[in-house]
Amino acid sequence: MPGSIASTSMCKGGVKLFQVVGRKAPTETEPAPPAYRMKLFAPNEVIAKSRFWYFLHQYRNMKKTTGEILDINEIREKDPCNIKNYGIWLRYDSRSGTHNMYREYRALTLNSAVDAMYSEMAGRHRARPRSIQIIRTGIVDAKNCKRPNTLQFTEFDNAGEPKQVKFPLPHRIVRAPKKSMRTTFKAFRPSTHFN
Repeated sequence: MPGSIASTSMCKGGVKLFQVVGRKAPTETEPAPPAYRMKLFAPNEVIAKSRFWYFLHQYRNMKKTTGEILDINEIREKDPCNIKNYGIWLRYDSRSGTHNMYREYRALTLNSAVDAMYSEMAGRHRARPRSIQIIRTGIVDAKNCKRPNTLQFTEFDNAGEPKQVKFPLPHRIVRAPKKSMRTTFKAFRPSTHFN
């Protein structure tokens, strides 16, 4: 079943951001049809192309057999070393209806934030990846964060006032500064708590 393979790989951490450009195939009546660009999250290029035609068919009278893909490329994160607050606007189909939702995640990359979103939606709402449609994503400033789970890590509280965030270091292992000072056995138990 190809649908089940795609949906399991969506949740296993293999989701990437793709930009797909496509258009209706040129004909004699319409030699230069307009091109359409879409950004999609998918585990690979094949599924990204499939999702492109799925969404485009809902808005325009064209499909894979009457169209062509002009370009597809993966969009990578500019700064994957600094943590950011990501906001994800989405809609999903539940057993009772269609719902709009806004979620916030702290992550290094947008791809990992979307991975966390798919996992959380599966756990909290039993939503499958095929029933989730991402409308918009963006980086949210710490002052504009709304969710308590994100606010506990930022420098601002609910009112937008600055606060001091401190993280305890409950277990620190002191290592020998040189290889010659390393020993397998010690005469005393190491102290690992420094607070």
